[in-house]
Amino acid sequence: MKTLVGGAIAVILGVIGIVAWFPQFLTVLAGTIPVMFLLGGALAIYLGVDELKDTWKEAETPVTDSGPEEDVGKYKKEIDELKEEIETLKKD
Repeated sequence: MKTLVGGAIAVILGVIGIVAWFPQFLTVLAGTIPVMFLLGGALAIYLGVDELKDTWKEAETPVTDSGPEEDVGKYKKEIDELKEEIETLKKD
């Protein structure tokens, strides 16, 4: 309840402050918006370059994609080996 009352008082004081010092508020706003654009643009450029580097790495590394038939054979062989191992463990 104290937080609610404190928040309401802060909102009321904030509105009164903006109304009373509106020209100064606009001055601060005019100074912060370009800085926000500058920092946001720098972040976007950084993330774009990072994404390009990832794309270039993927293009450089050859993808060795084995066909589904090879995968099926490999998995069947692995299953058979595991079944044999289970059978030997059951006998012990």
